[in-house]
This record gives sequence, C-alpha cells and structure tokens, in this order.
Amino acid sequence: MRYSIRGSRRGPALLATSVALATVAACSGGSGSGPASAPSPGSATAAAPTSAPPSPTPTPTRTYPLSSAPRTVPAVRAHEAARGPGWKPAPAGGVVIAANSGGLADEGKLIAGELGIPYRGAVAAGPGDVELALGGTGAPESYTLVVRGDRVRISGPDEAGVFYGTRTLKQSVKATGAMPEGTVNDRPAKPQRGLNVDTARKHFTAAWIEDRIREMGDLKLNQLGLHFSDDQGFRIESESHPEVVSAQHLTKAEVRRILALAAERHVTVVPEIDSPGHLGAVIAAHPDLQLRSAAGRTPRGAVDIANPDSAKIVDDLLREYSRLFPGAYWHLGADEYVALMAKDPEATYPELARAAKAKYGPSARVQDLATGWLNDRAAVVRPTGKTLKAWNDGFFTGGVVNAAKDLEVEYWTGKEIGARPPVSYLSQGRKMVNLNDEYLYYVLGEPNDFAYPTGRRIYEQWTPLVVRGTAPVPAEYDAQILGARFAVWCDLANSQTPAQVAAGVRLPLAALSQKVWNPAKPTATWDQFRALAEQVR
Repeated sequence: MRYSIRGSRRGPALLATSVALATVAACSGGSGSGPASAPSPGSATAAAPTSAPPSPTPTPTRTYPLSSAPRTVPAVRAHEAARGPGWKPAPAGGVVIAANSGGLADEGKLIAGELGIPYRGAVAAGPGDVELALGGTGAPESYTLVVRGDRVRISGPDEAGVFYGTRTLKQSVKATGAMPEGTVNDRPAKPQRGLNVDTARKHFTAAWIEDRIREMGDLKLNQLGLHFSDDQGFRIESESHPEVVSAQHLTKAEVRRILALAAERHVTVVPEIDSPGHLGAVIAAHPDLQLRSAAGRTPRGAVDIANPDSAKIVDDLLREYSRLFPGAYWHLGADEYVALMAKDPEATYPELARAAKAKYGPSARVQDLATGWLNDRAAVVRPTGKTLKAWNDGFFTGGVVNAAKDLEVEYWTGKEIGARPPVSYLSQGRKMVNLNDEYLYYVLGEPNDFAYPTGRRIYEQWTPLVVRGTAPVPAEYDAQILGARFAVWCDLANSQTPAQVAAGVRLPLAALSQKVWNPAKPTATWDQFRALAEQVR
C-alpha cells in the first residue's frame, strides 16, 4: 500500500524537478553578461539540446542594519541613520584638512594623535580618511559629521564646531571602536558652558588646571572661570603689586601656558578679581584700605570704598590682568560686601553714607556708593572690549545709581540678605548665567549646609532654567539665560586634595555638559549615562 502511494506521485515530482532545474539554468548565467549555456561543438550535449549545469551561486552583497547614534557625552542632538559598516581607525587612513581650512591644523593633529593615525595636512581625502573642513552657515559651535564610503567628514562654520565634531568621533571610537554610518548634525543649546574654580582659597597647580581644560574640551564645555583673588590668597604673579601675591601662586608664564592650551581646546578663561569684598589678600599688604564700622569692627576682606586708594590699587590690578587674559569676558565680583549685609548700613558705616551723599546727592545710600564702585571698575575694563560680569547680589534696586546695563548677571544664590529672585533681573532685560548654589556649588568641607552636588541630581532634576532653588523660571526667559558653570569653592581648603576635587567634580561636570548642550529630558537613564561617562573619559 505504501509503495502504491509513492508510485502514484513519482511522475509529477520528476516533472517539477526538471522544470526547476531548467529555471535555475535560465536565470543563472555566471556574470550575467552572455548566454547561460554554450555547448562545445561536437560534444554529446551538442547533439541533444539540454540545459547546462547551473553556475555557482554568486556571493550575496553584505547588508547592514540601520546605524544607531554614536555614544557620546553629551549626546548628539540629531543623527540620521544609514546602512553601512561605519568607520574605524586603520593604518591606511589619516586625518586631512580640506581646502581653505588651514586653521584646523591644531584640531587635525590632536584627533590624529588620539586615534593613532597619521596627520597628513592639506591633501585630498582618500579611503579611510577623516577630513576636517570649515564652511557652512550653521549656528556658532555647530558641526556636521558624515560617515559614508569608509570616510569621515567633519565640517562646521567655525573652528570650535569642527573641534566638537572631533570630540564626538573620539568618544564614539572609545566607546564602541567605531563611528557609525550616517550623519550627525549637532550644536549646543547654550553659548556659555563651563567650570568655575576658586584658586584663591586653595592653590591648584598649572598642571591640575590644564587637566581640567582637557576634560572640559572633551565634554564640549567652553568656559573656565578663575577666581584667583580672595581673603585667603592672591594666586597669580603681579608686576604692578607684587606685595599682594601669595607664596603659592601661578607665574605669568604658567598662566600663558594654561591660556595656550585653553585656546587649543576652545575654552575661554574668565578671570575674576572680586571687589569690593573678598580682598583680604590685598588688605593684608595694605591695611590702610580696611573698612571700619562706627563701632570699630573690621569686617574681613572689605575695603573702604570711600577711600580713593582702594580704587587705585584695584584698578592697577584690573589693567594688569586684563592684558594678560585675552578672552572675551571679565568677572568683576561685587558679591557679599559686608557693609551692605548690615541691618542698617548707613548707621553702621556712617563714613560710607557720607561719601555716598557727597558723590551722588542727598538721597544716595551706601548701596549707591557700592553700585558706583562696580560701574567705575567696569569702566576700567570695558575699553578692552570684554563682556563684563558680576554676581547677582552686587545688583540693587531702589537706589539713585543703577548698575551698568551691559553687565551680565552671574546668579548664584537667593540666600543672601536682600537677594532678589532671578525673574527680577530677567524682566529688566538682563542676560544671566546660571551658577545655582543648590545644584552647581561644590564647596570644600560642606560648610553652611552645603552638600557636595551629585551628577545624578543635575542630570535628573536640573536644567538651565532652574536658576534659584529647585523651581524653573518661566520658559519665556530661556534666551536670556546664556548658560551655566559648575563651581568649586574652597572654603575649607584642606578638606580635599586636588585629586579628590578632580574626582568629585567629574560626574557633575559630565551631567552639566549634557544639560547645557541639550536641556531636554535625556533618553538614557542615569545609570546608563554614568556608565558611558566612565567609558569615554
């Protein structure tokens, strides 16, 4: 019975097999450039026209899944996926500079060394190469990175943008060994992004500062604030007033070396000589400048702003250091002037009250004298063309003298006496940089209820709109908030070593870099972000 069933299907099966073989033969012609079968003359097959044996099946073209965005900190803002192998550094490849892009030589040499491939300069790009190019009309610091045909091309309208493109390439290779196929279009949300370091209360070596600059460059941070004068120390060599300089300090040669590296990594150094408070190191060399209350108290670090000699020495220093630092910004300080923290400044400091009335009229108060001091110091630096900054508690309302309109507000606290909420500045049209002491203050020793900030809290809770406390200002003011800096303050200087400070700020800085590059809610969890930050550092 079994055989009869099998036999009944044998004929059709053989026919189907014959048809299938004929179809394969007809469709398979080797290269596809000629007849599928050409029998040899005089052969047995020539006498009986039959199909030739099928040619070997050609090797299929390899296909790739759509690429994923590169793994970087901060994450890129837009990636157009594509199919392809991506790019990996190989000995045959190198870094080249496109025509009319010679200014990118430093960026090219740097990324070549980091990837372990040669730098070949201004030559045409070939297989395996990374090409850097200036051009386009994108936003400042933006870049486009294209991976196609075993090549990488990074272009941008300015050198900073191309540099950031090289950081994306470096981090992606470090994280996964390759740069994925496709196109990255990337730019920062905020123009000012950085780190503030109190080098006055604690001396940091030039090498330590340079390491922070390298770290900042890789995170696409572009601003390093140096608070180098305070009550505990004055930390940069001076020719105009060498008597105020602390034993541990940076030489000007070291500062120039720092500035050269900063320029290479597209980091602007923002120097600060804080006045009229926080001048204890100057007062130690010039005790005649000390402010005294009616009761004879001498508040630490406060100079007598009614004394013309106080202005003279500070202006000497401003002129000297504004020449040393070529960057676009200068910080005037102006915070925590003790005379203005008294319950009744006019009664507590009658000499200041008399000076205010003499200079600004019978309605003037001590706050007007302090505001006039700030404006006068601004007038000393303004001819250099630098953008001027001051701390938020150096701005006052209700007086006869107003702070100059071109001063940027560096908002750090709402806890000081008389401190105003951020909107009171923003509603007047002021531009602002966020240094919120709730999230962005790393205060050594954790005095005055400060706690070391965590990267997780910044990553999950903070945005540039959160300027004071934990509540954001209205989104309508977003354009006026120019960015943010994470700040290290060395109130209890011996609480941590420089190495501990560097380790402590590493993840908070990475989290800040993400939120000032793109303040939208990140797609990665904190644990994923932290693991990536460790991987690409």
